[in-house]
Amino acid sequence: MLLQFLVGTLVSVINIGIHALVTIVAVGIARGAGLRQTRRPRVHLMGVMVATAVVLQVAHTLEVLVWALMYEVVQAAAPGSDVLYFAFVNYTTLGYGDITPVREWRLIGPLTAMNGVLLFGWSAAILFEVLRKTLEHLGVTQAPGLK
Repeated sequence: MLLQFLVGTLVSVINIGIHALVTIVAVGIARGAGLRQTRRPRVHLMGVMVATAVVLQVAHTLEVLVWALMYEVVQAAAPGSDVLYFAFVNYTTLGYGDITPVREWRLIGPLTAMNGVLLFGWSAAILFEVLRKTLEHLGVTQAPGLK
């Protein structure tokens, strides 16, 4: 059981590092967007939000790949199982249950889910902050009107 926690913690720390780097990129997007003047604040805001969401989605996919690699290394799933699919199902807390970990690694699914929930929450916070900063830089005080 201790090995599962150690491996899960190591992968979680790697993914938290990836997410921290992506946060820096997302904040850079928001700051860069504020430096530009635009005649179409709605389109500009949409572009910034879409770019930020895509960057975050790429980060989450990379984080799932890290989990899948670890699953493969420790042989957490039965031979022949699709570890990438298994990692996505766990990370997103979808929990189909059609692939289950081998007995020796049964805690790895919940550890993956815990990491995914944390990082999805962090992504939601990033999106909100980018939205707030972009609106602030565009001089928009109320989102619905967007001047």
